[in-house]
Amino acid sequence: MLQPRTIEIVKSTVPVLAEHGPQITARFYQLMFSNHPELLNVFNHANQRQGKQSMALANAVYAAAANIDRLETILPVVQQIAQKHRALNVKPEHYPIVGEHLLLAIKDVLGDAATDDIIQAWAEAYGVIADVFIQVEADMYKEAEQQDGGWSDVRRFIIARKVKESDVITSFYLKPENDQPIASFLPGQYITIRVQPEGQVNTHYRHYSLSQAPHPDVYRISVKREGGDANSPAGVVSCYMHDMVQEGDVIEATAPAGDFTLKPSAAPVVLIGGGVGQTPLLSMLHSLADEDSKRDVYYIHASRNHAAHAFSQEVNELAAQHSHLHTFLCYEKSSGTESTESCDHIGFVDAQWLSSIIPSSVWKKADVYFCGPEPFMKAVYRAIKQLGASPDHIHYEYFGPAGSLEA
Repeated sequence: MLQPRTIEIVKSTVPVLAEHGPQITARFYQLMFSNHPELLNVFNHANQRQGKQSMALANAVYAAAANIDRLETILPVVQQIAQKHRALNVKPEHYPIVGEHLLLAIKDVLGDAATDDIIQAWAEAYGVIADVFIQVEADMYKEAEQQDGGWSDVRRFIIARKVKESDVITSFYLKPENDQPIASFLPGQYITIRVQPEGQVNTHYRHYSLSQAPHPDVYRISVKREGGDANSPAGVVSCYMHDMVQEGDVIEATAPAGDFTLKPSAAPVVLIGGGVGQTPLLSMLHSLADEDSKRDVYYIHASRNHAAHAFSQEVNELAAQHSHLHTFLCYEKSSGTESTESCDHIGFVDAQWLSSIIPSSVWKKADVYFCGPEPFMKAVYRAIKQLGASPDHIHYEYFGPAGSLEA
């Protein structure tokens, strides 16, 4: 239990964190990786270079400081972060290292403004916050290991099939090397693979959504080749998966995780995916197709063009078999071959187009799930709010560190 004086001091630092948070967290990562390079085996290097991880940590620290006297209000955020920590094998022994370097970064950036009282208060507050994460994650580790087909740490999987889905997306079917049962999962969850590409000093973890309904002995992940052009560097893991991993090879993975999941409901469902962001939604679509319920499902996919579009035949076959599934396709640009790449809309997903394909009465009661690149998600978020979607029924997933969809 924190003393009132400690709470008062921590809350007084909120304006400072709002101003200097990204600088503090960027310095934190510099110091921590310099003193503990082994932690580079856990953290996503690309997110570090792009500043996404620093910004996400800054937002989390800010929220914790602002709510230090009522941490239960940020429990949903704690749960979301803890899911990723469990998938990355973050353990209790990592938390003192993080705490030490966070305090060093605060002192380093703020200088004399970081008085002994402030540093002591933050040390106490961090201890309380860390204990919350450790307990939540302990329960998640226990659940992951003790569920039917579950496991702890990583498990070895054989690549049973490798299927090219589009010019940029390839699916991998993973079967356990020991032929033992595998854990089921909730539609929308992901598994986390651990690889060490040739020439790389560190291991790399990556979260990949499970892109089909739960299956008793196989997982499917669908990987987009990232970057490699003038605008972004090539993705170390995605390019390795596309170019080097072949059928029969073995990779390691942690048990399914994630809180972006299909919620039990009788309401209509709207699924909106952009690019490879359709993968968790595709799992939801398969599961909804298998349900006895006939509630209406609207599946909307946006792709750059026909060449980048994956899973077209799979989605069309599902829709043909189930009358309550309604599918719509949007291409950002036409390649001039509409006869072979027919779609419902050329351009972007916006409120005007969405209102033309889904009745206005649906938006007031529908559960809406969406995922894709951040600009896409921001546009979708604005559109569905404009159309009247209830905030309590809006669900979305960030690929990577969480950000804000507010303009």
